[in-house]
Amino acid sequence: MARRYFGTDGIRGKVGEAPITPDFVLRLGYAAGKVLAGADRWAQRGSRPTVLIGKDTRVSGYMLEAALESGFSAAGVDVMLAGPMPTPGVAYLTRALRLAAGVVISASHNPYYDNGIKFFSADGNKLPDEVELKIEAQLEEPMSCAPSELLGKARRLDDARGRYIEFCKSTFPASFDLHGLKLVVDCAHGAAYDVAPQVFHELGAEVVTIGVSPNGFNINDGVGATAPDALVRAVKEHRADIGIALDGDADRLQVVDASGRLYNGDELLYVLVKDRIATDGHVDGAVGTLMTNMAVEVALKQAGVQFVRAAVGDRYVLEKLRENNWMLGAEGSGHILSLDRHSTGDGIVSALLVLAAIKRGGKPLADLLDGVTLFPQKLINVRMSPDADWKSSDAIKQAIAGAERALESHGRVLIRASGTEPVLRVMVEAASEADALAHAESIARVVKDATT
Repeated sequence: MARRYFGTDGIRGKVGEAPITPDFVLRLGYAAGKVLAGADRWAQRGSRPTVLIGKDTRVSGYMLEAALESGFSAAGVDVMLAGPMPTPGVAYLTRALRLAAGVVISASHNPYYDNGIKFFSADGNKLPDEVELKIEAQLEEPMSCAPSELLGKARRLDDARGRYIEFCKSTFPASFDLHGLKLVVDCAHGAAYDVAPQVFHELGAEVVTIGVSPNGFNINDGVGATAPDALVRAVKEHRADIGIALDGDADRLQVVDASGRLYNGDELLYVLVKDRIATDGHVDGAVGTLMTNMAVEVALKQAGVQFVRAAVGDRYVLEKLRENNWMLGAEGSGHILSLDRHSTGDGIVSALLVLAAIKRGGKPLADLLDGVTLFPQKLINVRMSPDADWKSSDAIKQAIAGAERALESHGRVLIRASGTEPVLRVMVEAASEADALAHAESIARVVKDATT
Protein backbone atom coordinates (compact mmCIF):
# COMPACT_ATOMS: atom_id res chain seq x y z
CA MET A 1 0.00 0.00 0.00
CA ALA A 2 1.46 3.37 -1.00
CA ARG A 3 1.73 6.15 1.55
CA ARG A 4 -0.56 9.07 0.81
CA TYR A 5 0.88 11.75 3.10
CA PHE A 6 4.24 10.59 4.43
CA GLY A 7 7.33 11.17 2.29
CA THR A 8 10.94 10.19 2.95
CA ASP A 9 11.08 12.43 6.02
CA GLY A 10 7.62 12.84 7.49
CA ILE A 11 4.86 14.98 6.03
CA ARG A 12 5.94 18.21 4.36
CA GLY A 13 4.48 20.95 2.16
CA LYS A 14 3.62 24.60 1.77
CA VAL A 15 1.88 26.12 4.76
CA GLY A 16 -1.81 26.74 4.09
CA GLU A 17 -1.98 24.12 1.36
CA ALA A 18 -2.98 20.52 1.99
CA PRO A 19 -1.74 18.76 3.98
CA ILE A 20 0.01 21.52 5.98
CA THR A 21 -3.18 23.13 7.25
CA PRO A 22 -4.41 23.53 10.85
CA ASP A 23 -7.36 21.20 10.40
CA PHE A 24 -5.27 18.40 8.92
CA VAL A 25 -2.54 18.73 11.56
CA LEU A 26 -5.22 18.59 14.26
CA ARG A 27 -6.45 15.30 12.82
CA LEU A 28 -2.86 14.11 12.41
CA GLY A 29 -2.17 14.68 16.10
CA TYR A 30 -5.30 12.73 16.99
CA ALA A 31 -4.42 9.87 14.61
CA ALA A 32 -0.85 9.69 15.87
CA GLY A 33 -2.13 9.70 19.43
CA LYS A 34 -4.35 6.73 18.70
CA VAL A 35 -1.70 4.74 16.81
CA LEU A 36 1.76 5.85 17.84
CA ALA A 37 1.24 6.67 21.50
CA GLY A 38 -1.25 3.85 21.98
CA ALA A 39 -3.67 6.07 23.86
CA ASP A 40 -6.35 3.39 24.11
CA ARG A 41 -3.95 0.89 25.71
CA TRP A 42 -2.75 3.44 28.25
CA ALA A 43 -6.33 4.40 29.13
CA GLN A 44 -7.06 0.77 29.95
CA ARG A 45 -4.25 0.94 32.53
CA GLY A 46 -5.63 4.14 34.03
CA SER A 47 -2.83 6.44 32.82
CA ARG A 48 -1.98 8.61 29.85
CA PRO A 49 0.97 8.52 27.45
CA THR A 50 3.10 11.64 26.91
CA VAL A 51 4.59 12.95 23.68
CA LEU A 52 7.21 15.67 23.23
CA ILE A 53 6.70 18.37 20.59
CA GLY A 54 9.64 20.43 19.33
CA LYS A 55 9.87 22.81 16.40
CA ASP A 56 12.24 24.93 14.37
CA THR A 57 11.99 28.73 14.04
CA ARG A 58 9.40 29.11 11.25
CA VAL A 59 6.57 31.51 12.02
CA SER A 60 4.05 28.79 11.15
CA GLY A 61 5.38 26.63 13.97
CA TYR A 62 3.17 28.39 16.51
CA MET A 63 0.01 27.55 14.58
CA LEU A 64 0.94 23.95 13.86
CA GLU A 65 2.13 23.35 17.41
CA ALA A 66 -1.27 24.42 18.76
CA ALA A 67 -3.09 22.18 16.29
CA LEU A 68 -0.95 19.14 17.13
CA GLU A 69 -1.36 19.77 20.84
CA SER A 70 -5.15 19.86 20.46
CA GLY A 71 -5.19 16.65 18.43
CA PHE A 72 -3.11 14.75 20.96
CA SER A 73 -5.21 16.09 23.84
CA ALA A 74 -8.41 14.93 22.12
CA ALA A 75 -6.86 11.45 21.82
CA GLY A 76 -6.10 11.41 25.56
CA VAL A 77 -2.37 12.08 25.24
CA ASP A 78 -0.36 14.46 27.44
CA VAL A 79 2.04 16.85 25.70
CA MET A 80 5.41 18.31 26.63
CA LEU A 81 6.44 21.42 24.66
CA ALA A 82 10.17 21.87 24.05
CA GLY A 83 9.94 25.00 21.90
CA PRO A 84 12.68 25.51 19.28
CA MET A 85 14.76 22.35 19.42
CA PRO A 86 16.91 20.49 16.86
CA THR A 87 15.28 17.39 15.42
CA PRO A 88 17.92 15.08 16.97
CA GLY A 89 17.36 16.85 20.29
CA VAL A 90 13.72 15.79 20.24
CA ALA A 91 14.78 12.22 19.41
CA TYR A 92 17.21 12.18 22.33
CA LEU A 93 14.79 13.69 24.86
CA THR A 94 11.99 11.32 23.81
CA ARG A 95 14.24 8.38 24.59
CA ALA A 96 15.85 9.88 27.72
CA LEU A 97 12.54 10.88 29.28
CA ARG A 98 10.94 7.54 28.35
CA LEU A 99 8.06 9.17 26.53
CA ALA A 100 5.61 7.49 24.18
CA ALA A 101 6.73 9.47 21.11
CA GLY A 102 8.37 12.65 19.86
CA VAL A 103 7.19 15.06 17.18
CA VAL A 104 9.15 17.74 15.31
CA ILE A 105 7.50 20.60 13.42
CA SER A 106 10.02 21.42 10.72
CA ALA A 107 10.63 21.41 6.98
CA SER A 108 14.37 20.97 7.56
CA HIS A 109 16.32 22.78 4.81
CA ASN A 110 13.24 24.16 2.98
CA PRO A 111 12.29 27.88 2.94
CA TYR A 112 10.20 29.41 5.73
CA TYR A 113 6.90 29.12 3.84
CA ASP A 114 7.13 25.31 3.95
CA ASN A 115 6.70 23.24 7.06
CA GLY A 116 6.30 19.64 8.03
CA ILE A 117 5.71 17.08 10.75
CA LYS A 118 8.04 14.19 11.56
CA PHE A 119 7.69 11.60 14.29
CA PHE A 120 10.00 9.59 16.53
CA SER A 121 9.06 6.41 18.35
CA ALA A 122 9.72 5.87 22.05
CA ASP A 123 13.27 4.66 21.37
CA GLY A 124 14.18 7.82 19.45
CA ASN A 125 13.99 6.27 15.99
CA LYS A 126 12.09 7.46 12.93
CA LEU A 127 8.93 5.55 12.24
CA PRO A 128 9.00 2.48 9.99
CA ASP A 129 6.77 2.51 6.94
CA GLU A 130 4.19 0.20 8.49
CA VAL A 131 3.56 2.57 11.41
CA GLU A 132 3.17 5.54 9.07
CA LEU A 133 0.63 3.52 7.10
CA LYS A 134 -1.33 2.84 10.30
CA ILE A 135 -1.43 6.58 11.05
CA GLU A 136 -2.64 7.27 7.52
CA ALA A 137 -5.35 4.62 7.93
CA GLN A 138 -6.44 6.23 11.22
CA LEU A 139 -6.67 9.59 9.43
CA GLU A 140 -9.44 8.13 7.29
CA GLU A 141 -11.49 7.27 10.37
CA PRO A 142 -13.84 9.79 12.01
CA MET A 143 -12.20 11.92 14.69
CA SER A 144 -13.82 11.88 18.11
CA CYS A 145 -12.77 13.15 21.52
CA ALA A 146 -11.83 11.42 24.74
CA PRO A 147 -14.09 12.02 27.76
CA SER A 148 -13.20 15.16 29.68
CA GLU A 149 -11.60 13.21 32.52
CA LEU A 150 -9.26 11.53 30.02
CA LEU A 151 -8.24 14.55 27.92
CA GLY A 152 -4.52 15.17 27.65
CA LYS A 153 -2.77 18.06 29.37
CA ALA A 154 0.15 20.18 28.15
CA ARG A 155 3.19 21.60 29.93
CA ARG A 156 6.47 23.16 28.89
CA LEU A 157 9.76 21.29 29.32
CA ASP A 158 11.79 24.20 30.66
CA ASP A 159 15.22 22.48 30.75
CA ALA A 160 15.03 20.87 27.29
CA ARG A 161 17.98 22.82 25.83
CA GLY A 162 20.24 22.23 28.81
CA ARG A 163 19.58 18.49 28.78
CA TYR A 164 20.36 18.27 25.07
CA ILE A 165 23.52 20.40 25.36
CA GLU A 166 24.88 18.04 28.01
CA PHE A 167 24.06 15.05 25.84
CA CYS A 168 25.94 16.51 22.87
CA LYS A 169 28.99 17.24 25.03
CA SER A 170 28.94 13.68 26.36
CA THR A 171 29.60 12.32 22.86
CA PHE A 172 32.97 14.11 22.69
CA PRO A 173 35.97 12.21 24.19
CA ALA A 174 36.54 13.21 27.81
CA SER A 175 40.29 13.29 27.17
CA PHE A 176 39.93 16.03 24.53
CA ASP A 177 38.77 19.61 24.52
CA LEU A 178 38.47 22.33 21.87
CA HIS A 179 40.79 24.88 23.46
CA GLY A 180 42.92 26.61 20.83
CA LEU A 181 40.38 26.08 18.02
CA LYS A 182 38.52 28.96 16.46
CA LEU A 183 35.21 27.82 14.98
CA VAL A 184 32.60 29.52 12.87
CA VAL A 185 29.19 27.98 13.60
CA ASP A 186 26.35 28.63 11.15
CA CYS A 187 22.95 27.68 12.57
CA ALA A 188 20.87 28.66 9.50
CA HIS A 189 18.65 30.89 11.69
CA GLY A 190 17.14 27.56 12.68
CA ALA A 191 16.44 25.32 15.64
CA ALA A 192 20.05 25.11 16.87
CA TYR A 193 20.62 28.87 17.09
CA ASP A 194 20.72 28.84 20.89
CA VAL A 195 22.13 25.33 21.37
CA ALA A 196 25.00 24.65 18.99
CA PRO A 197 27.18 27.68 19.90
CA GLN A 198 26.91 26.77 23.58
CA VAL A 199 28.02 23.18 22.97
CA PHE A 200 31.23 24.19 21.22
CA HIS A 201 31.91 27.08 23.61
CA GLU A 202 31.51 24.90 26.69
CA LEU A 203 34.01 22.43 25.22
CA GLY A 204 36.56 25.22 25.02
CA ALA A 205 36.40 26.55 21.45
CA GLU A 206 36.44 30.21 20.46
CA VAL A 207 33.11 30.48 18.65
CA VAL A 208 32.08 32.94 15.96
CA THR A 209 28.39 32.64 15.06
CA ILE A 210 26.35 33.35 11.97
CA GLY A 211 22.72 32.44 11.25
CA VAL A 212 21.70 32.83 14.91
CA SER A 213 19.06 35.57 14.62
CA PRO A 214 15.82 33.84 13.62
CA ASN A 215 12.79 36.02 12.91
CA GLY A 216 10.38 33.37 11.66
CA PHE A 217 11.11 34.09 7.99
CA ASN A 218 14.89 33.83 7.49
CA ILE A 219 15.47 30.13 8.21
CA ASN A 220 17.91 28.66 5.62
CA ASP A 221 17.89 32.00 3.76
CA GLY A 222 21.41 32.33 2.37
CA VAL A 223 22.95 30.52 5.33
CA GLY A 224 23.26 26.99 6.70
CA ALA A 225 24.24 23.63 5.29
CA THR A 226 22.36 24.18 2.02
CA ALA A 227 23.98 27.60 1.42
CA PRO A 228 27.59 27.06 2.58
CA ASP A 229 29.06 30.07 0.74
CA ALA A 230 28.23 32.20 3.79
CA LEU A 231 30.26 29.88 5.98
CA VAL A 232 33.19 29.85 3.55
CA ARG A 233 33.29 33.66 3.59
CA ALA A 234 33.04 33.81 7.39
CA VAL A 235 35.82 31.26 7.92
CA LYS A 236 38.16 33.28 5.72
CA GLU A 237 37.11 36.62 7.21
CA HIS A 238 37.66 35.50 10.80
CA ARG A 239 40.66 33.30 9.99
CA ALA A 240 38.99 30.39 11.70
CA ASP A 241 40.32 26.84 11.88
CA ILE A 242 37.03 25.12 11.02
CA GLY A 243 33.55 26.14 9.93
CA ILE A 244 30.45 24.14 10.85
CA ALA A 245 27.14 24.60 9.02
CA LEU A 246 23.86 23.08 10.18
CA ASP A 247 20.50 23.19 8.42
CA GLY A 248 17.20 24.49 9.76
CA ASP A 249 16.53 21.55 12.07
CA ALA A 250 20.22 20.75 12.69
CA ASP A 251 20.31 17.16 11.49
CA ARG A 252 22.65 17.98 8.57
CA LEU A 253 26.30 19.00 8.64
CA GLN A 254 28.70 20.62 6.21
CA VAL A 255 32.28 21.46 7.22
CA VAL A 256 34.73 24.06 5.88
CA ASP A 257 38.45 24.10 6.65
CA ALA A 258 40.74 27.12 7.10
CA SER A 259 41.42 27.33 3.37
CA GLY A 260 37.70 27.57 2.57
CA ARG A 261 37.41 24.05 1.22
CA LEU A 262 33.97 22.50 1.74
CA TYR A 263 33.54 18.89 2.87
CA ASN A 264 30.26 17.08 2.27
CA GLY A 265 28.75 14.05 3.96
CA ASP A 266 30.51 11.58 1.65
CA GLU A 267 33.95 12.87 2.59
CA LEU A 268 33.11 13.16 6.28
CA LEU A 269 31.89 9.55 6.32
CA TYR A 270 35.29 8.45 5.03
CA VAL A 271 37.08 10.53 7.70
CA LEU A 272 34.95 9.04 10.47
CA VAL A 273 35.41 5.45 9.26
CA LYS A 274 39.18 5.90 9.08
CA ASP A 275 39.19 7.44 12.56
CA ARG A 276 37.16 4.53 13.90
CA ILE A 277 39.63 2.07 12.34
CA ALA A 278 42.49 3.94 14.03
CA THR A 279 40.79 3.77 17.44
CA ASP A 280 38.98 0.41 17.31
CA GLY A 281 41.24 -1.45 14.88
CA HIS A 282 38.47 -2.47 12.50
CA VAL A 283 35.20 -1.33 10.92
CA ASP A 284 33.08 -4.04 9.32
CA GLY A 285 31.11 -1.79 7.01
CA ALA A 286 29.53 1.56 6.26
CA VAL A 287 26.37 2.66 4.46
CA GLY A 288 25.94 5.39 1.88
CA THR A 289 23.18 6.05 -0.62
CA LEU A 290 22.64 5.76 -4.35
CA MET A 291 24.05 9.31 -4.55
CA THR A 292 27.28 8.59 -2.63
CA ASN A 293 30.34 9.48 -4.67
CA MET A 294 31.99 6.44 -6.21
CA ALA A 295 35.45 7.59 -5.08
CA VAL A 296 34.42 7.11 -1.44
CA GLU A 297 33.14 3.61 -2.12
CA VAL A 298 36.42 2.68 -3.81
CA ALA A 299 38.54 4.16 -1.00
CA LEU A 300 36.56 2.40 1.73
CA LYS A 301 36.83 -0.95 0.00
CA GLN A 302 40.58 -0.43 -0.37
CA ALA A 303 40.68 0.09 3.40
CA GLY A 304 38.95 -3.27 3.89
CA VAL A 305 35.56 -1.80 4.74
CA GLN A 306 32.39 -3.17 3.16
CA PHE A 307 30.19 -0.54 1.59
CA VAL A 308 26.44 -0.79 0.94
CA ARG A 309 24.21 1.72 -0.83
CA ALA A 310 20.72 2.52 0.48
CA ALA A 311 17.91 4.45 -1.13
CA VAL A 312 18.20 8.21 -0.68
CA GLY A 313 16.97 9.30 2.74
CA ASP A 314 18.61 8.90 6.13
CA ARG A 315 15.80 6.56 7.24
CA TYR A 316 16.96 4.07 4.59
CA VAL A 317 20.60 4.46 5.59
CA LEU A 318 19.49 3.65 9.13
CA GLU A 319 17.63 0.54 7.96
CA LYS A 320 20.75 -0.79 6.20
CA LEU A 321 22.91 -0.08 9.25
CA ARG A 322 20.55 -2.08 11.44
CA GLU A 323 20.34 -4.93 8.95
CA ASN A 324 24.12 -5.28 9.02
CA ASN A 325 24.68 -4.30 12.67
CA TRP A 326 27.02 -1.48 11.56
CA MET A 327 27.48 1.92 13.16
CA LEU A 328 28.44 4.49 10.49
CA GLY A 329 26.50 5.78 7.50
CA ALA A 330 25.87 9.06 5.70
CA GLU A 331 24.34 10.98 2.84
CA GLY A 332 26.31 13.48 0.79
CA SER A 333 23.82 16.14 1.87
CA GLY A 334 25.23 15.92 5.39
CA HIS A 335 23.00 13.46 7.24
CA ILE A 336 25.56 11.43 9.20
CA LEU A 337 24.65 8.49 11.41
CA SER A 338 26.82 7.12 14.20
CA LEU A 339 24.55 4.69 16.00
CA ASP A 340 26.84 4.20 18.97
CA ARG A 341 26.41 7.93 19.68
CA HIS A 342 22.79 8.65 18.71
CA SER A 343 19.75 6.92 17.26
CA THR A 344 19.39 9.46 14.43
CA GLY A 345 21.44 11.90 12.37
CA ASP A 346 22.68 14.82 14.47
CA GLY A 347 24.61 17.74 12.96
CA ILE A 348 26.14 18.86 16.26
CA VAL A 349 27.20 15.37 17.33
CA SER A 350 28.58 14.67 13.85
CA ALA A 351 30.62 17.88 14.00
CA LEU A 352 32.06 16.79 17.35
CA LEU A 353 33.02 13.42 15.86
CA VAL A 354 34.84 15.18 13.01
CA LEU A 355 36.62 17.50 15.45
CA ALA A 356 37.65 14.50 17.56
CA ALA A 357 39.04 12.81 14.43
CA ILE A 358 41.08 15.93 13.66
CA LYS A 359 42.38 16.04 17.25
CA ARG A 360 43.19 12.34 17.26
CA GLY A 361 44.82 12.36 13.85
CA GLY A 362 46.88 15.45 14.53
CA LYS A 363 46.45 16.51 10.90
CA PRO A 364 44.40 19.05 8.98
CA LEU A 365 41.07 17.73 7.72
CA ALA A 366 42.28 17.63 4.11
CA ASP A 367 45.12 15.28 5.07
CA LEU A 368 42.72 12.89 6.77
CA LEU A 369 41.15 12.13 3.39
CA ASP A 370 44.32 10.33 2.32
CA GLY A 371 44.19 11.59 -1.25
CA VAL A 372 40.56 10.65 -1.92
CA THR A 373 39.45 12.76 -4.87
CA LEU A 374 35.73 12.87 -5.49
CA PHE A 375 34.46 12.12 -8.99
CA PRO A 376 32.66 15.14 -10.48
CA GLN A 377 28.89 14.95 -10.07
CA LYS A 378 26.22 17.09 -11.66
CA LEU A 379 22.74 17.19 -10.16
CA ILE A 380 19.83 18.87 -11.98
CA ASN A 381 16.34 19.14 -10.51
CA VAL A 382 13.57 18.99 -13.10
CA ARG A 383 10.04 20.03 -12.08
CA MET A 384 7.37 17.67 -13.34
CA SER A 385 3.62 17.27 -13.26
CA PRO A 386 2.59 15.52 -10.03
CA ASP A 387 0.90 12.72 -12.01
CA ALA A 388 3.74 12.24 -14.54
CA ASP A 389 4.60 8.56 -15.16
CA TRP A 390 8.30 9.13 -15.77
CA LYS A 391 9.29 5.52 -15.09
CA SER A 392 7.38 4.35 -18.17
CA SER A 393 8.85 6.93 -20.55
CA ASP A 394 10.77 5.30 -23.41
CA ALA A 395 12.47 8.62 -24.17
CA ILE A 396 13.88 8.84 -20.64
CA LYS A 397 14.98 5.20 -20.72
CA GLN A 398 16.79 5.77 -24.03
CA ALA A 399 18.50 8.93 -22.74
CA ILE A 400 19.78 7.08 -19.67
CA ALA A 401 20.97 4.10 -21.71
CA GLY A 402 22.82 6.39 -24.12
CA ALA A 403 24.64 8.18 -21.31
CA GLU A 404 25.56 4.90 -19.62
CA ARG A 405 27.02 3.55 -22.85
CA ALA A 406 29.10 6.69 -23.30
CA LEU A 407 30.36 6.60 -19.71
CA GLU A 408 31.02 2.83 -19.72
CA SER A 409 32.56 1.96 -16.33
CA HIS A 410 33.77 5.50 -15.63
CA GLY A 411 30.58 6.97 -14.26
CA ARG A 412 26.98 6.53 -13.15
CA VAL A 413 23.54 7.86 -14.01
CA LEU A 414 20.81 8.09 -11.40
CA ILE A 415 17.29 9.50 -11.73
CA ARG A 416 15.00 9.55 -8.72
CA ALA A 417 11.87 11.35 -7.64
CA SER A 418 12.10 13.69 -4.68
CA GLY A 419 10.25 12.52 -1.60
CA THR A 420 9.26 16.08 -0.62
CA GLU A 421 8.41 17.97 -3.84
CA PRO A 422 7.30 17.24 -7.45
CA VAL A 423 10.76 17.12 -9.02
CA LEU A 424 12.96 14.51 -10.62
CA ARG A 425 16.60 14.61 -9.59
CA VAL A 426 18.96 13.84 -12.47
CA MET A 427 22.46 12.95 -11.29
CA VAL A 428 25.41 12.06 -13.49
CA GLU A 429 28.82 11.11 -12.12
CA ALA A 430 31.76 10.97 -14.51
CA ALA A 431 35.53 11.02 -14.63
CA SER A 432 35.46 14.60 -15.94
CA GLU A 433 33.29 17.54 -14.92
CA ALA A 434 32.57 18.33 -18.56
CA ASP A 435 31.17 14.84 -19.21
CA ALA A 436 29.05 14.92 -16.06
CA LEU A 437 27.56 18.29 -17.01
CA ALA A 438 26.95 17.40 -20.65
CA HIS A 439 25.17 14.12 -19.93
CA ALA A 440 23.14 15.57 -17.04
CA GLU A 441 21.91 18.48 -19.15
CA SER A 442 21.06 16.17 -22.06
CA ILE A 443 19.03 13.81 -19.87
CA ALA A 444 17.37 16.71 -18.04
CA ARG A 445 16.08 18.14 -21.34
CA VAL A 446 14.52 14.78 -22.22
CA VAL A 447 13.02 14.47 -18.74
CA LYS A 448 11.50 17.94 -18.93
CA ASP A 449 9.89 17.22 -22.32
CA ALA A 450 8.51 13.90 -21.10
CA THR A 451 7.07 15.00 -17.74
CA THR A 452 5.61 18.49 -18.20
